[in-house]
Order: sequence, then structure tokens, then C-alpha cells
Amino acid sequence: QVQLVESGGGLVQAGGSLRLSCAASTRTFSSYVMGWFHQAPGKEREFVAAINWSAGTTRYSDSVKGRFTISRDNAKNAVYLQMNSLKPDDTGVYYCAAVGSGSWWYVPTRDDEYDYWGQGTQVTVSS
Repeated sequence: QVQLVESGGGLVQAGGSLRLSCAASTRTFSSYVMGWFHQAPGKEREFVAAINWSAGTTRYSDSVKGRFTISRDNAKNAVYLQMNSLKPDDTGVYYCAAVGSGSWWYVPTRDDEYDYWGQGTQVTVSS
């Protein structure tokens, strides 16, 4: 069982930046693929970014590519999402997710491929 706790959300003006963090409670963090998902008000949860166990492979949705950066620190059992040039459409709850995999190529983008989820952190971008 893996517990995930997100932090770092808040209110920011358009064009600003935020850095989200996700702390994982597991001794085998390096064996998990980590992802970030976004749920805007009244919409379904959608993929934002994911990173494999070694941080050698990352994936991003087209809407955040070039603005957001996912990273991880296996020594600290943490994954991060640096969000720059924020837009009002980025408003919503951001969820951290994890799935076990040692394959360098496996970096899923569908939420049903992830086994563990955090409670989410709210991000609000004002125009």
C-alpha cells in the first residue's frame, strides 16, 4: 500500500508559477511510476505528466508541454510538478498517482492504469 500526500497548491495570478509536491509513504518508491492528473471544475480528471522510476522517461499532455516539468527525488520519496506560465484553464484539483513498474518504457497516461492516488491539492489561477 502506498499513501500519497500532495502539497503546494494555492492561488496565483495568470502567468505565475507554482510547485506541487507529492510525498509517498513507501520504502520502494523507486519502483513506482508517478503521475500528475488535473480535474477542472465540472470536468473529468485528465492526464498532466508522468515520470518513470529512474526519471529517464517523462510524458506530458499537449496542454502543459513546455510550461510544466515533472521531476522526482527517489531519496526523498517525492515527486514534483513545476508549473510555469499558469493559465486560468489550469485551475482545478491536482492529483498525484502511482503504479508499480520497473520497466523504463512504461509511463502510463490513463488514470485507470494507476493504483494509488492522493487526496489532491487545489490550484486556482486568476485572470
